[in-house]
Amino acid sequence: MKADKTYLELCKTILEKGSLKEDRTGVGTKSIFGYQMRFNLNDGFPLLTTKKVNFNLIWSELLWFIKGDTNIKFLLENKNNIWNEWAFKKWVESSEYKGVDMTDFGRRILTDDKLMTEYKKEMKKFKERILTDEKFALKYGDLGNVYGKQWRNFDGIDQLKNVINQLKENKYSRRIIVSAWNPKEIDTMALPPCHTMFQFYVCENKLSCQLYQRSADVFLGVPFNIASYSLLTILIAKECNLELGDFVHTIGDAHIYLNHIEQVKTQLERKPYKSPKLVINDFDTIFNLKIEDVTISDYNCHPFIKAPIAV
Repeated sequence: MKADKTYLELCKTILEKGSLKEDRTGVGTKSIFGYQMRFNLNDGFPLLTTKKVNFNLIWSELLWFIKGDTNIKFLLENKNNIWNEWAFKKWVESSEYKGVDMTDFGRRILTDDKLMTEYKKEMKKFKERILTDEKFALKYGDLGNVYGKQWRNFDGIDQLKNVINQLKENKYSRRIIVSAWNPKEIDTMALPPCHTMFQFYVCENKLSCQLYQRSADVFLGVPFNIASYSLLTILIAKECNLELGDFVHTIGDAHIYLNHIEQVKTQLERKPYKSPKLVINDFDTIFNLKIEDVTISDYNCHPFIKAPIAV
């Protein structure tokens, strides 16, 4: 319940005080700069209840990061479609693609019903090829050196493994940090990292994590980010025999896309439910976790609210 209230306060702040800005996608946003939220992980798992948030998508994406994977094939195998558009963009802009013109499809499908129909057909074919054609998947399913690569192989350094080791051996260090922002490799990524770095902090044997996010799609992305990094903190605390502290979410450009405004207003009218419970199977290390090892229970929530993604 507290998680919803904290998140909805951010939404209200942007609607009331945000500035209108043009943006890379061409959709436009209401935006503020510099905002911080704090979630006490002992108050319950911060999965929002004022709209349905698909936990399976959050967990499969996080596991994908932990594995160091950068190919959407793993996500598609786990019925996760949240990175499809960026891989699809790579395919339709290639010389090998011979289908309907998909230039700037992210914006055009919002107003062109005919193109939307063709887009769905092409996307379905694309996903099927990723799952069944290994060579095609290797070439067009890979998103470049995105999060998982940086977490597990930042210029040869396994940052995530280093974090685990530091928390076990020198937990009071002020240098327990993972950075996804690798200037040398930004141009090799389908999307430069929005959640750029995170730091762990131990006090009174409680593990806290602070994320710095340079850019935040508040309606679609932030609910995922809150739950994902809270889950990561909980899993690492469990492996390192630490209790739970806070997840602190610090955002640079916090924005609501103009075509999400009405959806946000709908969500603001809803009353939160009690937070759900995490169910985690016993494990020795986060690097051996499987999809079935983490689930949620008692998740009561309001219905899902649909909104277009800006690519």
